[in-house]
Amino acid sequence: MHDSLRINRTGTSISFEIKVQPRSSRNAIAGSHDHMLKIKLTAAPVDGKANAALLSFLAKSLGISKSLFSIVRGETSSQKLIHIANCSPETERKLLELSEGSD
Repeated sequence: MHDSLRINRTGTSISFEIKVQPRSSRNAIAGSHDHMLKIKLTAAPVDGKANAALLSFLAKSLGISKSLFSIVRGETSSQKLIHIANCSPETERKLLELSEGSD
């Protein structure tokens, strides 16, 4: 099922759910599925490496600082709730655009 990414805005912050596929051949945003952003990462889910790679990849993809990101829920799961503090409307639009593409 392919559904658009669901973003929740609270003040200047946003949160959204993601589904991570670790140990992929490359880092990529693979569209959205069940209202979640699907992300492929080369990192293995060992010792927090995939979480660190995830936050770095998201920051680079959106062109914002990694320090604005946090994992609210799902540290040890493939499904995570991500929070971005001080998220501009432009960054939110870019996130939606990235979620509309597919791998």
